[in-house]
Amino acid sequence: MTNMITLGDGTKLFYKDWGVGQPIVFHHGWPLSADDWDVQMMFFLQHGYRVIAHDRRGHGRSTQTSEGNDMDTYASDVAELAAALDLRDAVHIGHSTGGGEVARYVARHGKDRVAKAVLISAVPPIMLRTDQNPCGLPMSVFDEIRAGTAFNRSQFYIDITLPFYGYNRPNAVVSEGVRRNWWRQGMMGGIKAQYDCIKAFSETDFTSDLQSIDVATFVMHGEDDQIVPFANAGPLSAELLKNGSLKAYKGLPHGMPTTDAAVINADLLKFIQS
Repeated sequence: MTNMITLGDGTKLFYKDWGVGQPIVFHHGWPLSADDWDVQMMFFLQHGYRVIAHDRRGHGRSTQTSEGNDMDTYASDVAELAAALDLRDAVHIGHSTGGGEVARYVARHGKDRVAKAVLISAVPPIMLRTDQNPCGLPMSVFDEIRAGTAFNRSQFYIDITLPFYGYNRPNAVVSEGVRRNWWRQGMMGGIKAQYDCIKAFSETDFTSDLQSIDVATFVMHGEDDQIVPFANAGPLSAELLKNGSLKAYKGLPHGMPTTDAAVINADLLKFIQS
């Protein structure tokens, strides 16, 4: 693996960097890897863009870190990667947890480097139910994810693909290849880092990040998202953004960049070219 950078704390971060042109940086969801973006990377590579995706620390081929598995560190890691690759005028696209990473990176580190941002099925503003967020999900939901990850990871990662891709819906066309690829990516990563990341994606409040982002930001969210429920995510994020726009996808699941790649890719291209 030659595409590795060593971060300031010694963590090694794996990344893919293909093509030339305006850079598009893809940020993957929990507990996956850069491989989750392969279809999008091939699509935009063929449309003349430079495409970059990294394995978040603790995930995929990057160092299985026991510390630093939080949003502040994730965003700082991206900043180091962007500096090392001299990424400017970049479009940052994040799915699910990766959407939170994009929000924090763009807000805190993206000045003079970021042209646009995209949040797909993303966790902002905040997933957890709190006094300020009474419509969020209860802590028990995330405790179940923690228990499944820590003590039954292999089976849990198989089972979660059903709601993730909407394969538990009536008449759904199930792809076993997609399910196995999700499981493969998840099992590549470090269990401790993935366990810690559950707190990061569920309890981090991105409200101030969203409010401070100046660049055009496209929020894309499926209305049948069973992982990050639509009503408490996409519309609220779009309202907080200074220059945000929302597109809701009727009937589409959390994993819509995979299940409906042609639709998502076309809308991404239109936004980037606009």
